[in-house]
Amino acid sequence: MKIALLAPIAWRTPPLKYGPWEQVASNIAEGMVKKGLEVTLFATGNSNTSGKLEYVSETAYAEDSSIDPKVWECLHISNVMERASEFDIIHNNFDFLTLTYSRLINTPMITTIHGFSSQKIIPVYKKYNSNNHYVSISDSDRSPQLEYIATVYNGIDSRDFTFNENPRDYLLFFGRIHPEKGAYESIQIAKKSNKKLIISGLIQDERYFEEKVKPFINNEDIVYVGNSGPAQRDKLLGEALALLHPISFDEPFGLSVAEAMFCGTPVIAFKRGSMPELIQHKQTGFIVNSVEEAVDAVNDIHSINRKYCNKWAVSNFSLEKMVDGYYNVYKRIVEV
Repeated sequence: MKIALLAPIAWRTPPLKYGPWEQVASNIAEGMVKKGLEVTLFATGNSNTSGKLEYVSETAYAEDSSIDPKVWECLHISNVMERASEFDIIHNNFDFLTLTYSRLINTPMITTIHGFSSQKIIPVYKKYNSNNHYVSISDSDRSPQLEYIATVYNGIDSRDFTFNENPRDYLLFFGRIHPEKGAYESIQIAKKSNKKLIISGLIQDERYFEEKVKPFINNEDIVYVGNSGPAQRDKLLGEALALLHPISFDEPFGLSVAEAMFCGTPVIAFKRGSMPELIQHKQTGFIVNSVEEAVDAVNDIHSINRKYCNKWAVSNFSLEKMVDGYYNVYKRIVEV
């Protein structure tokens, strides 16, 4: 089976630091190569894959300000579409714009919907639903206006994370520095719990960082360590007493939540989006509704068995399980 796997070009694939869609696209590509499929990854020229790499943009636009995102996104998508006849399936990990080409080709296309940036993009998905196969990354992220072929949870390469049964005494916030991700709430939880908090993530909202996060950073009990790469991510997640995830939006998945549990680290998250699907309440962490409830959860965190956290993550969010899920979808489509 010949697969064209279309990744975004905001970051390289896999990303050096931040880049969740690119990371998932990379994991799918590598997993399918191991299954013996002929995989061509359409990504940036500085990307890395054990399959075949095709590109039009040498670097990612988030890494090079001279690249106009819309211009190179169009060139990037058209590159795979103009070669569609070479493949059995196109696997789109690049949002809704790719769908607008789909009636111009005969090759079947599967689109992983990594979340809806706005309800305003739903009309595009609706228009092309009849000739596309949509996959959701959690049941909670499904739109009632669309039809789906499957839900496939994001898969994580267990080799990238180290189980740690003996954490240090700090809490961790790991994610975009943006109001919806809850860095400020994490600070409040840590302060009220009398715990050290380490913050790691890409500053996506500069004003929010300056007003709501930076004033609390003192390199003592509130520490910001920047945007972490893979090795530091593994260390931070594994050594944390708990990961704080007090989101204020309906998150489609949450890679850091699953990654933390691979390390054995329980997660304390607000009850939004996919969190009840990812976290087993009182077994791999706590699902809470407020800062006060999160503080109570911190006080009870030692009741969580870190070995079970790891077992749960491996059973549900492994790269192998994700690849099997997509492989079954591919077979269903090709055999029709």
